[in-house]
Amino acid sequence: MQISIQPIVTEKANQKSEKLNQYTFRVSPDATKGQIKATVEDLYSVKVVSVNTCNYEGKNKSRYTRTGLIKGKTNAFKKAYVTLAEGDKIDFYSNI
Repeated sequence: MQISIQPIVTEKANQKSEKLNQYTFRVSPDATKGQIKATVEDLYSVKVVSVNTCNYEGKNKSRYTRTGLIKGKTNAFKKAYVTLAEGDKIDFYSNI
């Protein structure tokens, strides 16, 4: 099964990667830790030590327009924190 995986590049994620060698990804909500580990190892050629995940529910949003109130909801997603082995590194900016 193919899972989607996107790196999260924020200030907090960059600090975690520098201090703890831990990288943050947004993954499919139905992805398991084993699938995430295998995908990261294949894509970036690194050794993954551990994977921690968090499920985020979608938030309710509303917007006032000229025609009235519009209600909606953002999508639910899963965030994965991937810890790499000592000496391994992922460079997200190498392709730019």
